[in-house]
Amino acid sequence: MAPKEKPYRVYRGGRLKGPVKHEPLRREHREATDGSGAHPSSKPARRSWRRPLKTVLALLALVLVLGVVWGVLGYLSFRGGVKDANERLPRGAQAALASQNGLPLTTPTNILVLGIDEGGARGRGGSARSDAILVIRSDPDAGRMAQLSIPRDLRVQIPGRDGFDKINAAYAFGGPTLAIRTVQSVTGLEINHVVVVDFSTFPQVIDALGGVTIDVPRPILSNRFECPRASDAACSRWKGWRFRRGEEEMDGKRALVYARIRENQLNPNESDITRGERQQAVIQAMGDEVVSFGTFVRGPFIAGDLVRPLATDLSANQLVQLGWRKFRTPESGRLRCRLGGVALTEGGVSYIQGSEENRSVIAMVTGDSAPQPPPPGSGPFGPGCVTGA
Repeated sequence: MAPKEKPYRVYRGGRLKGPVKHEPLRREHREATDGSGAHPSSKPARRSWRRPLKTVLALLALVLVLGVVWGVLGYLSFRGGVKDANERLPRGAQAALASQNGLPLTTPTNILVLGIDEGGARGRGGSARSDAILVIRSDPDAGRMAQLSIPRDLRVQIPGRDGFDKINAAYAFGGPTLAIRTVQSVTGLEINHVVVVDFSTFPQVIDALGGVTIDVPRPILSNRFECPRASDAACSRWKGWRFRRGEEEMDGKRALVYARIRENQLNPNESDITRGERQQAVIQAMGDEVVSFGTFVRGPFIAGDLVRPLATDLSANQLVQLGWRKFRTPESGRLRCRLGGVALTEGGVSYIQGSEENRSVIAMVTGDSAPQPPPPGSGPFGPGCVTGA
C-alpha cells in the first residue's frame, strides 16, 4: 500500500498515534446487523426466546401443582367414604378372610363381590340373599384380571348346615362371613377381601359417575317388574323394559334394571347365567368410569359417593391400587368366567347342579390353564371363560 493510503502514521519508535479511520462495512455485514449495529447472535437476541420458554415452564409447573392438589382433595374425600364403608362390614367377616402377604399392586388378590338388595328384602319381610356373586382376581405378575361369576342358584353345601341349598342362601343365614366361607369351600380359592354392594343404593354410584356405557349383546324385552309409569292403568299398558342391541348410555336406574333382568321375552333360552353376564358388564362399565379422567376431575365432589353403597375391609390405598391394576390391564388380559352345570329340580326347588368342568374354570381364573369358552352343547349353564372386556 502506498504511504499516502495508510490510515495511520508510523514513527521511528514504532508507536501509533492519531485516530484510525475505519473502512465502511461491507454490504453483507450491514444487512446482518440491526439498527444499533448489534449482531443477531448477541445476548439480547438470545433472551428473546428464553422468556417465553420460562413462561411455558411456569404454566406447566402450575398445572402440575394444581393437579396434585386436586388429586389429594379427591383422595381425602374418598378415604373418608372408605372409612365409613369399613365400619359397615361386620367384624366376623374380616376374620373369615385369608391373609395376604403383600400389596394388591404387586400380589395376586382375590376379592369376593356380593350384590345384596337390602331394600327389597325389607319389603318382603325377610333376610337378603346375595343377588350377585362375583370373585375378582387380580394377577399383577401375569398382567391379568379375571371376573368369575357364580350362579346364585348353584346347589352347594353351606358350611355348618345340613343338606344342600342354593349358594345365595349363605348370606341370608350368616351374612358376609358365611358367604365368604361358602365361596372358599366351593371354589377352593382363598378370599383375601370382600365387598358388599347394596343394590338399593346402587344407582347413586352410577349417577355420581355420570352414567355408564353398556354394550348390550342382544335385544331385550324384560318382564314388567318395577314399572316406571305413574299409574296402574299406564303400567297395565306398558310392555316392559326394552334394550336395543349395541352401546347404550345408562343412568343408575336403567343400569340396575339391566343387571336385575331374569327373563328376556325375546329369547327364552336366557337364564340366571345370562343375568350374571349382565351384572359383570355393569360392574366392568363402572370400573372403567371410576378410573377415567372425568372421574378424576370430579373426584373431590363425588369420591365419597362412590363407596356409599359399599361395606368392605379394603382400605382406600388398597382400592386405589386395585383401580390402577385395572387401568393397566390390557384387553387381552381381561377374563370373564362363569361356573355352571345342569338344571335340576329337587323338592319343587330349581337348582343348577355344578359340573366337573367347574374345576377347569377355576384353573383358568388362576392362570394355571388357558381360558376356554363353554364347550359346544353344554347348554345355557355351560361353564367357561372368554377373553376381552
